[in-house]
Amino acid sequence: MTAQRERPDVPRPSGAGPLLLGVRHHGPGSARAVRAALAAARPRVVLIEGPPEADPLIPLAADEDMRPPVALLAHAVDEPGRSAFWPLAEFSPEWVAIRWALEHGVPARFIDLPATHTLAWGRENTAAAEPEAPTTAADDPAPRTQGETVPATPGEPEQNGEGSGEPADGNPADDGPGAPADPVRIDPLAVLAEAAGYDDPERWWEDVVEHRGTGGDAFAPFAVLEEAMGALREGDAADGHDRDSVREAYMRLQMRAAQKEFGDDAVAVVCGAWHVPALRRKRTVAADRALLKGLPKVKADMTWVPWTHRRLARASGYGAGIDSPGWYGHLFGVPDRPVERWLTKVAGLLRAEDRIVSSAHVIEAVRLAETLAAMRGRPLPGLTETTDAVRAVMCEGSDVPLSLVHDRLVVGDVLGEVPEAAPAVPLQRDLARLQRRLRLKPEALERELELDLRKENDAGRSRLLHRLRLLGVAWGEPAVSRSSTGTFRETWRLRWEPELAVRVAEAGVWGTTVLAAATAKAEADAVAAPSLADITALAERCLLAELTAALPMVMRVLADRAALDADVAHLAQALPALVRSLRYGDVRATDTRALTEVAAGLAERIFVGLPPACAALDADAAQEMRGHVDAVHGAVGLLGDAVRAGHGDLRVRWHSVLRVLSGRDTVPGIVRGRAVRILLDDGELAQDEAARLMGLVLSPGTAPADAAAWIEGFVGGGSGGGMLLVHDERLLGLVDTWLTGVPGDAFTDVLPLLRRTFSAYEPGVRRTLGELVRRGPGRGSTAAGGGSGALGLTADLDSDRADAVLPVVRLLLGLDDRAPIDDNDLAGVAG
Repeated sequence: MTAQRERPDVPRPSGAGPLLLGVRHHGPGSARAVRAALAAARPRVVLIEGPPEADPLIPLAADEDMRPPVALLAHAVDEPGRSAFWPLAEFSPEWVAIRWALEHGVPARFIDLPATHTLAWGRENTAAAEPEAPTTAADDPAPRTQGETVPATPGEPEQNGEGSGEPADGNPADDGPGAPADPVRIDPLAVLAEAAGYDDPERWWEDVVEHRGTGGDAFAPFAVLEEAMGALREGDAADGHDRDSVREAYMRLQMRAAQKEFGDDAVAVVCGAWHVPALRRKRTVAADRALLKGLPKVKADMTWVPWTHRRLARASGYGAGIDSPGWYGHLFGVPDRPVERWLTKVAGLLRAEDRIVSSAHVIEAVRLAETLAAMRGRPLPGLTETTDAVRAVMCEGSDVPLSLVHDRLVVGDVLGEVPEAAPAVPLQRDLARLQRRLRLKPEALERELELDLRKENDAGRSRLLHRLRLLGVAWGEPAVSRSSTGTFRETWRLRWEPELAVRVAEAGVWGTTVLAAATAKAEADAVAAPSLADITALAERCLLAELTAALPMVMRVLADRAALDADVAHLAQALPALVRSLRYGDVRATDTRALTEVAAGLAERIFVGLPPACAALDADAAQEMRGHVDAVHGAVGLLGDAVRAGHGDLRVRWHSVLRVLSGRDTVPGIVRGRAVRILLDDGELAQDEAARLMGLVLSPGTAPADAAAWIEGFVGGGSGGGMLLVHDERLLGLVDTWLTGVPGDAFTDVLPLLRRTFSAYEPGVRRTLGELVRRGPGRGSTAAGGGSGALGLTADLDSDRADAVLPVVRLLLGLDDRAPIDDNDLAGVAG
């Protein structure tokens, strides 16, 4: 398991032909074996499975700024969203082969099917069935195609017209829809592991390859693996699997060319173990060229992009993925004592999370891991043994801290880096320049970023993140601020994913800089926006991104759409986002006068059209209209005095509209109740008047369903209606009296409305209301406003209990116990 140096003593026989090194992609044992075999054979050229368009990019692997994990990215020039990745980690055999060749001055070349065919192949096969299972590391060249419709949820490979799925070996989709999946082709390592008596192919591979050296013969592991793969592929037809046969035909042609140039014994080939038997098979040049004839092509660009350990994981949906990239990176990188160093790293993580872990825990965990390996007949402790030891010793049997270890260390969030010399679209270069200037480094680990927009650097960061979101590059997502709700603060949740490099390439069609691209994209989105609400939301995003050049176009489209749209619901949906945008003028120094005029015009049209629009609505439409009323009320409150002279006091006019709604019988009860509640909260309606209106609605002459809807609008939802009933006993008494008088046949109809109304209350509020109703009517105080009305539901005042607190009150106020005191004047004595 240690990264020991192999001492090859067994020379390779002369005349053996090309050295075929069949590997498991992203396997540290394979990587060490490849390094030892290359050192023993000293080939004159190294051929590697990968797209040949990347040959000019190979020298960049020696750049001091290149830090794996990285990936080769190929995308169609005319359709950047159609792309494919070939990830490489530090412990990938292909990366080790590239580095060995560069260090020894030996040419390195990629020999897999060109990306120009791979990308076009996906376009031609858009009707193919989705893979039944992801392919494995032993038979997959590692390209994960990312198309426009690749789902956000990991583990869901997609094949459609926008992306080509996974161009992987052994992909059952290539056999045609409905073809049965061949388990040997899907996961040959699983078949070998099962034959060896293992139920876990990962564990079998660790025991056979990762934990063992070469025993002095650097070529022995590859010969054994080639023999095993040959046995698995004995039943293959002469031309093999469709995609396999084409790729392997191209590889054979490239091998022949290299043999002709450098000699038969001077060529080393590093490829997936699944391909080795086919590459060794004797085929004519004509037959191989016939398989390649007529392949579809697209123009493709290629570059290096950063990758992450998390995207190397099988759980991400990557066909050649591994379960533990962080663990494999540790095995490959440490010089010695890998178990001790790993458990020390685990202890450091747990201590950073305030877990009590000492050096004694590490010592005991190492002993337990070694004991478990011996009991299980394993040559050395593997990930299974170390995980069991960590759970038992450091986590006290709990899987909760163990999940943190798995997420942070076993998988990990290592993000690679590529040098500035790597090819990139102009937009990517401008983004990198802005990231350096704003000191905003991409990181694979999700983190929160608090921005103070009063600071120039933070304001620049905010502009960049908003512009990228408009371009579809979701590097950051807005989050709720924990420290402040002011408009001068923003909170972002940042996480860089490798796929964002594709999004940047796609966005490059809009411009060569982030500012120019975001401006052009905003103008195009404004013209294509399907609804008025979408345009107002776009205007808000333009203000947040400070796209001053795009705002005139957006405002023209907004004014034209608003003038033609007569639907009050559409206007009500559009107004809140527009009014929110006005708040950004103070912090961002943005001229919002045009927005103010449009917002005021929208508000006036809503005032005129809302009462007629609320007539004759069914239950669902009434519920939706209640939401629009709330949204308009909030928008009018924010709009305030921002409008220019000539529009009058919008708040006064809005209150007039609400009075009309509250008194019109044709308006649904839920809207009328909500209008009354808003007027009451704004101080435009006295409590006595609100109680009178409620009494009218809850009278026997009103249909129970309409009365229940009115109650829902008045005290339902998250509007604080529960506390209103707690503190205003008259309203609670009216509701209680009405509810007990509802006929039995009508009660079943109103019950869903009532449950929806009162279930939204906090548990404490519901409990208090229940206690008040249980006590029944009392002769105590009525509403806080005083006056006559229905009796409250609290118990009668207990004078003896009230007098018992007077000594304490005197003590608090510093009064003489013998001095007379008027109970009603206690509040004024201290003054």
